[in-house]
Amino acid sequence: MQKYYKRYLLALGASFMLYACSTSQNETEIQEPMKVVDHHSYAKPEEAVITHMDWDASVDFDTKTIGATASFGISKSENASEIIFDTNGLSIQEVKDGNGQPLTFELGEAKPFMGSPLMVKLEPETQKVSIKYTTSPDAEALQWLNSKQTADEKGPFLFTQSEAILARSWVPVQDSPGIRFTYNAHVTVPKGMLALMSATNPTEVAEDGSYSFTMNKPIPAYLLALAVGDIAYQQIGSRTGVYAEPSIVKAAAYEFEDMQHMVEAAEELYGPYQWGVYDLIVLPPSFPFGGMENPRLTFATPTILAGDRSLVSLVAHELAHSWSGNLVTNATWDDFWLNEGFTVYFEQRIMEALYGRDYSEMLATLNLQGLKKEIKSISESEHPEDTELKLHLEGRNPDDGMTNIAYDKGYYFLRLLEEKVGREKFDTFLKDYFTSNAFHSMTTEEFIEQLNTRLFEKNGIAIDEQLYKDWIYSEGLPANCPQPVSDRFAKVDEVLKKWESGTPIQELISPEDIITKKWSSHEWLHFLHGLPESMTLEQMTALDEYLNFTYSGNSEVLDAWFVHAIKHQYTPAYKNMENFLVHTGRRKFLTPLYGEMVKTEAGKQMAKDIYAKARPNYHYVATSTLDAMLDWGKEETSM
Repeated sequence: MQKYYKRYLLALGASFMLYACSTSQNETEIQEPMKVVDHHSYAKPEEAVITHMDWDASVDFDTKTIGATASFGISKSENASEIIFDTNGLSIQEVKDGNGQPLTFELGEAKPFMGSPLMVKLEPETQKVSIKYTTSPDAEALQWLNSKQTADEKGPFLFTQSEAILARSWVPVQDSPGIRFTYNAHVTVPKGMLALMSATNPTEVAEDGSYSFTMNKPIPAYLLALAVGDIAYQQIGSRTGVYAEPSIVKAAAYEFEDMQHMVEAAEELYGPYQWGVYDLIVLPPSFPFGGMENPRLTFATPTILAGDRSLVSLVAHELAHSWSGNLVTNATWDDFWLNEGFTVYFEQRIMEALYGRDYSEMLATLNLQGLKKEIKSISESEHPEDTELKLHLEGRNPDDGMTNIAYDKGYYFLRLLEEKVGREKFDTFLKDYFTSNAFHSMTTEEFIEQLNTRLFEKNGIAIDEQLYKDWIYSEGLPANCPQPVSDRFAKVDEVLKKWESGTPIQELISPEDIITKKWSSHEWLHFLHGLPESMTLEQMTALDEYLNFTYSGNSEVLDAWFVHAIKHQYTPAYKNMENFLVHTGRRKFLTPLYGEMVKTEAGKQMAKDIYAKARPNYHYVATSTLDAMLDWGKEETSM
């Protein structure tokens, strides 16, 4: 307990001054407390902090650069003499004040993954700082695709990925989740293309390629987003719609038909949706995540287009971020679980409200299976402490903390709290939590304080400090982890047991069941996860010939099956697995497949051969992980 209390008190003692975060000329000023020092930003918000950005930019596909001027309204302390921005690979041309007068600036030494501080000298009267700059063709947040890398192959495409600290590679900004600002933007793109941002968005192409955007709610830099390409739009509900390349927009609209109902179910649970509309864009396959919760415009992977709406829990997850993350945000990346654990919990509640408890329990069971594997893997790594909810990422890339721990251990901790106090009391607490902390950042320690006062003490329930120690500040999965129960998965387990005992799969799953899709993708995943390590090639062949896993249209099923194919050297699956890896950029799918291949020398060579073809299609977020896994570039450098 002594170790826990020391951390707890140190974190509470790290608080410093409040700073003003102006939302816009038409919005009420918000007083935003910076809770702790953010070790992943050079900014010193207690001295000078941005409050609003005007961004004027031009997108150049020929040079793969963005030329822009970012003008910031700032708030500063009385004696502030400089303001510090985060940059990474930007070419800074000039810095001026609001009157167009040059300001002295210096670009500091670049550090790995952190980039360089841009230090701008301030005069007593300086209220605005304008930075003219150009991005690098290799900017880590920007993914420039040629026409062959898109679905329709009709033109190039650009999208951004700013989380965790990649915004600084395309905008000089104070790149900390604890610093919020509003923004307006004017973006010029090649004629015939549509431009979209995490802001108010057009639904039709502008003839002159000129677009204007407004985000009048204060957001952190990691929620800055831009997409440019041959993009169409289709409305789904009164406040929902989908963007995608023209050839898939109808399929996407079909897949996400329930989005409006999801918004309404979420509001019913935890209060009004505060961002106006909720739209989603299906990006080309190289997008490295399942989804990214950019306000008003979720970025989503095409791998969730299963054709049967079976993977829409991802949409529920990104929608839930409109409360947990976008509205109440982790103050630093050490507190990342406050974004993702809450969001998985909220996602489960949305899915339960729409599709029933047994459906959401299937999802929870799959999450627990993945969590246990993740804990085992991380526990055997050089950073077993990464299985704690409160992370310690100083001196490390914050991407290291983006594991299932934040998502699923966080979810099960919140689920345990619900079971401890009862759903009604917990829902009341959460609704108040999102309302009273809206547009603010949150540390783990402040959350504990609010739990103690607003949930436990308010309801006359004894505070259990051991609970925090076990779940937040200790490694691994506590013994009191809730256990989901799914009747549908129990039936899958019966099939697996009989199959392992020798009953042919044809006698256990009828052709009619396959044709009518009696099992959901979640049941198939549970089936695949339950297959024994000792499978023979004959068993794999029989399963594949009857159930056709190698050519499934469901990316989750493909990924799970291909892991077995690698383990058991089931070569008939290799060609389609390579095709899957070349045309899928989602890191969640790439990591387990390449990770399984590198366990043997022959597999590692196969992995490198495939990676050589696939790497140009991957985003930096994916390549930064896979390069290290495959020792990519070391052999070339040594030569």
